[in-house]
Amino acid sequence: MMTSPSHSPGNALRRLRQTTPLVHNITNHVAMTPTANTLLAIGASPLMAHAQQEIQEISAISAALSINIGTLSPSWIEAMQLAAMCAHRDGKPWVLDPVGIGASSLRQYACRALLEYRPSVIRANASEVLALAGEMNQGRGVDSGDDSEDALERASRAAVALARTQNCVVAMTGHVDVVTDGQRQITIQGGHALMGRVTAMGCALSSVVAAFLAASLDGHDDTLQATAAALACYAEAGETASQSVEGPGSFVPRFLDALYTLDADSTLLASRLELTDVT
Repeated sequence: MMTSPSHSPGNALRRLRQTTPLVHNITNHVAMTPTANTLLAIGASPLMAHAQQEIQEISAISAALSINIGTLSPSWIEAMQLAAMCAHRDGKPWVLDPVGIGASSLRQYACRALLEYRPSVIRANASEVLALAGEMNQGRGVDSGDDSEDALERASRAAVALARTQNCVVAMTGHVDVVTDGQRQITIQGGHALMGRVTAMGCALSSVVAAFLAASLDGHDDTLQATAAALACYAEAGETASQSVEGPGSFVPRFLDALYTLDADSTLLASRLELTDVT
């Protein structure tokens, strides 16, 4: 569990709902609408903008940035670099989602360029973490590969190494989530298998993490704790939604409702987290 009630996911959720942070998203075509709906449901405000001509103005009014490389083009890569540069320059939190980085050299190039601007959080699945850490050359597109215990243990070690190398938080999501800053590690239990059967769930989560980071800027939480809080809320909403659905089609609206009605006083939120030191 978390070490202090003041750092609880419930308190982080309350602050997000009170501040309604504006999150600038440069995300893929598939994820735009689901991401906007998810941010609205949890209590944040979404803004989608990828034209280079307006990036600096959008960055100036945004509280956080989320970059997703799912559907790249040369002009989008330039816009992503500009947005990341602005966030880094202005001290605003930003999240990198290296979707399917192992699938092509273009994705690898884009991530290398973006890492120069020091993301606050890298949010990825196990295959993407391994590829980003240089331990795996190819992945299964945007989906995670081997979810065996040995593979996940290797990916967890890679996440720790990546966090240390990049001096950031790495959030590796799957059937068990692992969040690490290279020194501490938080595991998050929960969620549901149907979350992996709906497109853009991970993409939207990266933007939710950005929203929680923005809401934590008053000093209540550090980046590790704010990221874990976002994942805990997402996991609880997924579990809640799964209790009354027949499949992926009915899961999406139930999930949005679960996020919207998520109880910040729920004792389940904090109980999902386990904090340990990394040896």
